[in-house]
Amino acid sequence: MDLTMDCADAGRMAEFYKLAMGYVDEPPPAPFATREEWLAQFDDDEEDGGGGAWLHDPTGVAPRLCLLEVPEPKTAKNRLHIDLRVARGGTPEQRWAAITAEADRLVAAGASRLAEFTGHHIVLADPEGNEFCLGGQSTVD
Repeated sequence: MDLTMDCADAGRMAEFYKLAMGYVDEPPPAPFATREEWLAQFDDDEEDGGGGAWLHDPTGVAPRLCLLEVPEPKTAKNRLHIDLRVARGGTPEQRWAAITAEADRLVAAGASRLAEFTGHHIVLADPEGNEFCLGGQSTVD
């Protein structure tokens, strides 16, 4: 399964999501040596934007993230968003401390804090305004 997100600057978004999710760049499909070589096989349509970045979970568990450059800006709330579980186990206070620390780290990397549901989750927006949530998971979730 892939999650695909339209964006204006795939490189910037890739760096943000590698930091936020621990993802890495996905190698190009065989037999191509680079993503640029792979992209060159497609017709270049000026209206499509054309750039992109492809990331994957190095553990192979989570879905791939495809970031595709498009010319139009984001205009409304996401219909689908990413929930990042950044705190597992521990006391509720320890989980909340981990969530808030991760939110601070991502804000420093370009995210914006949108809403906070104390003790449960924080809603953020990535550098291009796409909403996502940071939350925790107890050992019984």
